[in-house]
Amino acid sequence: MSNPLPSMPPVRPTAIPVDAPSSTWDRISSWVSENKAVVYTIAGVAVVVTGAGVVYYLNSDSKSRPESSPKLSKKERRKRKEAERKAAETNEPSPAPSQAKSVAVESEDEIPEIDEATVTKLSPEQREQYAAKLKQAGNRAYGDKAYNKAIGLYSQAILCKPDPVFYSNRAACYSAMSEWDKVVEDTTAAIAMDPEYIKAINRRATAYEHQKKYSEALLDFTASCIIDNFKSESTAQAVERLLKVFAEHRAKEMMASRPPKLPSPIFVGNYLQSFRQKGRPAGLEDSVELDAETGKGQLQIGLQGLEKKTGEGYEEARQAFEKALELGDLGEYEALAYNLRGTMRTLLGNHAEATEDFDKSIELDPGMIQSYIKRASISLELGEPDKADAEFAKALEQDKDDPDVYYHRAQASFIKGDLAEAQKDYQKSIDLDKDFIFSHIQLGVTQYKMGSIASSMATFRRCIKNFPKVPDVYNYYGELLLDQSNFSEAVEKFDTAMEMEKQTKPMSMNVLPLINKALALFQWKQDFKEAEQLCQKALIIDPECDIAVATMAQLLLQQNKVTEALKYFERAAELARTEGEIVNALSYAEATRTQVQVTEKYPKLAAKLAGGGAPPGLGMGR
Repeated sequence: MSNPLPSMPPVRPTAIPVDAPSSTWDRISSWVSENKAVVYTIAGVAVVVTGAGVVYYLNSDSKSRPESSPKLSKKERRKRKEAERKAAETNEPSPAPSQAKSVAVESEDEIPEIDEATVTKLSPEQREQYAAKLKQAGNRAYGDKAYNKAIGLYSQAILCKPDPVFYSNRAACYSAMSEWDKVVEDTTAAIAMDPEYIKAINRRATAYEHQKKYSEALLDFTASCIIDNFKSESTAQAVERLLKVFAEHRAKEMMASRPPKLPSPIFVGNYLQSFRQKGRPAGLEDSVELDAETGKGQLQIGLQGLEKKTGEGYEEARQAFEKALELGDLGEYEALAYNLRGTMRTLLGNHAEATEDFDKSIELDPGMIQSYIKRASISLELGEPDKADAEFAKALEQDKDDPDVYYHRAQASFIKGDLAEAQKDYQKSIDLDKDFIFSHIQLGVTQYKMGSIASSMATFRRCIKNFPKVPDVYNYYGELLLDQSNFSEAVEKFDTAMEMEKQTKPMSMNVLPLINKALALFQWKQDFKEAEQLCQKALIIDPECDIAVATMAQLLLQQNKVTEALKYFERAAELARTEGEIVNALSYAEATRTQVQVTEKYPKLAAKLAGGGAPPGLGMGR
């Protein structure tokens, strides 16, 4: 039976984009982060996704020294292991060990001089004998850090006998001298002779990493993990490090090259509805005819776009707010215009420009409460909670009875794990305005997270009574039921939510109930087919829905449909809004791509994985 996909309810809609329900990687990781036993296998490496990304769980020692043929005593093996441990800490090859007393050490004058001419005159037995002596001498030179001398000795050994160990040992010398091209050349020669030669593979991977060839390095380190039966902790850490380096490098490229693009309409809608809706300011209503070539006219067009609640409408609004401020002459609406342009820039992930807009908005109108809250959301997304707290305090200085401030401060407390403070602020928000549904929903979720299951269920039952036509209530109530494995009732709630979405918002349907139903059917009946069909239906309704894309990728990966899953992970990276979200998506994509490459390049390893090569209990199935 496969492990379940995430189902733990996320934070409700908020001005903090990283915690909006449509935040892909929060959604995918929320359940897993609370159920550490749930993992899946990428290229045979057990991984679990947390808020910090992909974490690998593997154990063992690393092996990076030149090899020597004589067997060592227990004492020598202990010494060698300690040297390797210290070497792993400094990323330097460990020195060659001293030979056991039972092994005769050749003096310098006993070492044969070999070149391409003399080697042809030696018998096979002499070549074998001289090769062993030259290797031992090379190991001693390596231990003395006489790398050029060691290279010469290993080169002579290779002339006598082209052995993968000799190439790998010579590569260790080049590695110590940072001659990465030569490391790749020698290790490639060694691997050609012995495709499962772990030391050579690791050395080449390290060289590739220094050359910034991250995909090649990741492939080698992953293959090494599989060959070594997932025993090497240092190799696993290298895989994790490379995934992060690759993803961060690629994410910066993507952010720099792609045009401005808003996230999914679901994401935008959830962000906007996290604030209590207010009517348009006087003078910007539809009944007032404004010239579209003026700042006020563009501001009116932008507000009309927001009210459409569609992807096209939101993009129309974004462009209109930009143009409104370019045209200027906004008069009393200037502070609002900066707030609205900052809002769209926040959704684009342009934090610096958005902050400048909110600063200007507050400068023009210190009573623009939403600008403080949205500035706080950016601080939270950038990992600066103290700044966010200061923003909420400034907002309350302007208006201590604004329910939005308490709601969003509660969201911040929820994210930080301070559930008692969150519960208090949600209740304060309700006391100030009982008609805002999301304060009630999030209060119920907070009670649930605090372990007050009965109180949480009672809160949601009251929500259904007081807000019987709001689909979000049924959807999020269904998530809590799903978390309790009450599958049939959860599916019933998701169906109700979806039907209400069709009736009340036919042009801007929220597809989250469809995706939640897919997860429920998967966990309940392991019904991959129906789950996939529901996700596909969600993507037909909203092709930009990052949650549907990420869920499809996970479903496919659980079925070992690696190539298909890869396409969805790559699509998730395209849809990601911020650099951090792109990094998470690309980490999945690159890990998945590596699995495909390993199975193609190492057919035997693919068979090994299929035969249960992953550590017991850490694979996809059980």
